Amino acid sequence: MRYLHTMLRVRDIDVALDFYCNKLGLKEAFRRDDEKGRFTLVFLMAPGDEKLVEESRKLGRPGSLVELTHNWDGEDYGEARHFGHLAYEVDDIYATCAALMKAGVTINRPPRDGQMAFIRSPDKHSIELLQKGAALPPQEPWVSMPNTGHW
Repeated sequence: MRYLHTMLRVRDIDVALDFYCNKLGLKEAFRRDDEKGRFTLVFLMAPGDEKLVEESRKLGRPGSLVELTHNWDGEDYGEARHFGHLAYEVDDIYATCAALMKAGVTINRPPRDGQMAFIRSPDKHSIELLQKGAALPPQEPWVSMPNTGHW
């Protein structure tokens, strides 16, 4: 058994791609539009995972991906809190969170410990950010920043 992907339903594919690609930094690996089924699937990979995704294709299906599913006729998915979260390791959690905040993303759980933060996508999917290696020393404004909403 091997991990392939996590599927997330999204309301607006353009808004979702802006968040996941332009703000979070993922890259589109490939997509599929299905006229008959009236949906679009967009598969995303983390930067630097191109070789990993390509190697996994040799085993059959590509792996280590996030699948965004957009049903053209729309549905109300609510907050989908039963999902849980995606998790990504980042080189500098403070720089990542600062860039996301600058891009208009709310940091629901700031990286007060220099190790972990949570954000939410426009479709209310929780995303955990984890510091690569050891936790960074605590620093402001993160140490005194309160939680916002839930994740």
